[in-house]
Amino acid sequence: MNTLASRPAPDRADFIDRLRVTLTALVITHHAAITYGASGGWFYREVADDGSPSSLLLTLLTAVNQSFFMGMFFLLAGYFTPGSWRRKGGTRFLGDRLVRLGVPLLAFGFVLGPMSLALTGLPAGKPVFEPWLAMMAEGAFVIGPLWFALALLIFAAGWSVWATLHRPEAPTGEAPAEELPHWPAWLFAALAVGAAALLLRQVVPVGESVFGLQLGYFASYVFLFALGCHAARSRWLERVNVKQAAGWGAVSLLTVPWLFVSASLAGAFEGQSVDFNGGLGGPAVVYAFWEPLVAWGIIAGLLFGFRTRFNKASERWRRWNAHAYGAFIVHAPVLVALSVLAAPWKAPSLVKFGVIAVAAVLASFQVAALLHKIPGAKRII
Repeated sequence: MNTLASRPAPDRADFIDRLRVTLTALVITHHAAITYGASGGWFYREVADDGSPSSLLLTLLTAVNQSFFMGMFFLLAGYFTPGSWRRKGGTRFLGDRLVRLGVPLLAFGFVLGPMSLALTGLPAGKPVFEPWLAMMAEGAFVIGPLWFALALLIFAAGWSVWATLHRPEAPTGEAPAEELPHWPAWLFAALAVGAAALLLRQVVPVGESVFGLQLGYFASYVFLFALGCHAARSRWLERVNVKQAAGWGAVSLLTVPWLFVSASLAGAFEGQSVDFNGGLGGPAVVYAFWEPLVAWGIIAGLLFGFRTRFNKASERWRRWNAHAYGAFIVHAPVLVALSVLAAPWKAPSLVKFGVIAVAAVLASFQVAALLHKIPGAKRII
């Protein structure tokens, strides 16, 4: 029988740190794809979502990304939450979360968000500093991608309340490890998350926000954060096996085309408007269930693949991991700046996407490394 190692929380395994770096790079790449033609919202769009082959390809990339990458961030955040809460206690835990999440949220909202907006006027010859300073003087708050920090603050507070009331036991070396859920449980979870997403989107369709939060996606975010908290006790994320990864990988591959099939059946390729975002139309129903069915396979594959191939110490990856959160925080103005500076470059949109995505990833991590040199910054980012 498997037993838990005698420690209060799962170690921060090297493969999980590498996953965190990879997911951060995917976030930046995702927003670069929207810049150059994918469907979605972003500060600056050089190429509209016009149904061209390159636009459809980038939209497929962002749709698949959206199905899993932010949800996986929440899963990993939840995985380390119980141990952190036990080590620090509820008051210190929440205080630490307020610093690590609240300070970047305010800094982005009042400074970097307005900067990102001001930069978008550069290709049209508009000034940058004047509107940026004006927005800051007015107290304009632009949440941008730091909605993630706000959501994590809410989730951390929710966990702290739940843990205070229920006092979950710490793992011990003598306790048997809880068996990983079997295939029917994974399927039931996917269907339940899909149904919850469909219901949420009747009230808040995808693309609409409440306090900067796109609640239409939160069925999977809440579930995956809670799953991460529960998985920590028996270290589930470190025990996903090849059968689960391969089986759900096949499910993901078989599910991906159905988004385009539903769009085609709804007349998207004949120029008809198709609503994936809300309501009870066929495409909206398909999209709600499509996301978790795609996500489970990708998440399982990444957990298994990174653990079996990349679970080893590396000084380079350690540095990248230390700067990943900072790169996430600063990537919006970095990406927008690079995009607007490259606007005069006449190149195919896919070429510009590839070049700018790579440049933005590298530049964001480098800016984060520079910020780390500021006294006290390491406590925050």
